[in-house]
Amino acid sequence: MTHFSTVGLIGHLNSERAIYSIKRLIRFLQQRGKHFVLESETAALITDVHLVEGAQQIVGIDELGQTCDLVIVVGGDGSLLRSGRALAKYNVPLLGVNRGRLGFLTDITPEDIETRVEEVMNGKYVVDNRFLLDMTVMRQGAAVGSGDALNDVVLHPGQFIHMLEFELYIDGHFVTSQRSDGMIVSTPTGSTAYALSGGGPIMHPKLDAIVLVPMNPHTLSSRPMVVAGDSEIKIIVGEHNTAVPMVTCDGQTHVDISAADEIHIRKKPHTLKLIHPLNHNFYERCRSKLGWGGHLLNH
Repeated sequence: MTHFSTVGLIGHLNSERAIYSIKRLIRFLQQRGKHFVLESETAALITDVHLVEGAQQIVGIDELGQTCDLVIVVGGDGSLLRSGRALAKYNVPLLGVNRGRLGFLTDITPEDIETRVEEVMNGKYVVDNRFLLDMTVMRQGAAVGSGDALNDVVLHPGQFIHMLEFELYIDGHFVTSQRSDGMIVSTPTGSTAYALSGGGPIMHPKLDAIVLVPMNPHTLSSRPMVVAGDSEIKIIVGEHNTAVPMVTCDGQTHVDISAADEIHIRKKPHTLKLIHPLNHNFYERCRSKLGWGGHLLNH
């Protein structure tokens, strides 16, 4: 087992099931003489002192990216989104163990932890590169907020339900003005998340494309639109909105928006490396997670 020399561990902070699986991983790594590093907030939740003391280091998430050549995230898709945004710039691959609900991104089941992690350690895995979005809010020419997203950037009315007025530009070209509840700007990774519930298309993770999904548009001709992955997207918020809109990245970070603000969205220069077991299949994930029908014909 020499494919990865130092393994970082991150667990969902509000999940006893995730901490239980972290403990299993620690024992597994210790039995095989592997170096492991614990993320500091995760380590604080582990009551077994001998397990924590076995770690080579207990560090913050940025140091985790600098010192590890593999990071295992135990939790749901939200845990992997948070970790992915923080660690993508360090080019360290992430492996997800699902202790959440849907588990599109965290695809190792708890009962298979030892088997699948050992396969990965022995070099039996596939690498999946996912791009992220960079979002900046400009106000009178100055940046007043920013964020990044592995799933989506969403303009929405904030606390109260009011239609928003805004203009959409792509690569400097005016596309349309719109009255709607907002706009979802999604990566292929996010196409199976919020964008899907808004009527957007499912995009294969390998696509170099961004989808824009209007949220409950006032005009029925407003439809989701897929644009090139290197597109520069600009949304200008109207001056006559009664709502106090917000822009949200991955449903986890928020920036308040004022009238005439510009929201600039583009692909980030670095990608996130996701590791999957060899049996990973995107279409099987869709079929099992979204309840698609199985075979009708005998094969």
